[in-house]
Amino acid sequence: MKSLLFGTPGIPISTKPRDTFNGIKQVKALGLDAMELEFVQNVNVNETLAPQIKKLISEQGTVLTCHGQYFVNLAAIEPAKYHASIGRMVAAAKRLYECGGYSATWHMGFYLGRPKQEVHPLIAKGVKEVVRVLQDQGVKLWIRPETTGKETQWGDLKETIKLAQDVEMVLPCVDFGHLHARYNGKNNSSEEFRDILAQVETGLGREALDNMHIQVCGIAYGPKGEKHHLNLEDSDLNWRELLATWKEFKVKGVAITESPNIEGDALLLKQEWEKL
Repeated sequence: MKSLLFGTPGIPISTKPRDTFNGIKQVKALGLDAMELEFVQNVNVNETLAPQIKKLISEQGTVLTCHGQYFVNLAAIEPAKYHASIGRMVAAAKRLYECGGYSATWHMGFYLGRPKQEVHPLIAKGVKEVVRVLQDQGVKLWIRPETTGKETQWGDLKETIKLAQDVEMVLPCVDFGHLHARYNGKNNSSEEFRDILAQVETGLGREALDNMHIQVCGIAYGPKGEKHHLNLEDSDLNWRELLATWKEFKVKGVAITESPNIEGDALLLKQEWEKL
């Protein structure tokens, strides 16, 4: 990527009529750069629409990401759930690729009371299988393990970096709101933001900072981590300091604001970014 682009988590609220195709048009009309396809419940773009979307984003210069299905657990104990997770991930990534997309992210799994060192190889095995199937089908895009908001979920920063070291086509999706909520309010200062970015660069090189998939929003949290998402101005996240550290590290890629107001916080971040 040549710069840091800002986008919405799904179709902007102001879109009329509110569908995916018009949502991508509205993103451009708002002056934003990217949109996340919300495949969290299902792959809701069909194969007929996909090439039309690919043509539109090429004409507009808009970048597409997707948030994959919530019903994924590559560390599932039951084999049927594991194999269903593989199938869901492949279906979402393939459809995003057909739409001309850049990067797909998922919450990869749960510890289910097991030690971290026991769960990580299970996640890695699943992601390797997903990547193998996608490569066999000629699909090329970034597969992103997302940093997660609860300590019961696989996905701390070190785990996502290690997975990217272990598996090709993989880089982390760094969700700064989740890393703040996961540890009940930590990761909320310039020093801590710098440490997160430094860990990414040390573990994965400059390529990772030049091709970031970032998610950010305010999050209500407690001792067990994430409760629900908030708009940035309604949260305690020091997002202005966060933006400044992105600028300091010359971060490039896509930043999606996972806020309830959808385009509101995406516009807020882009406007503040351009002032820096």
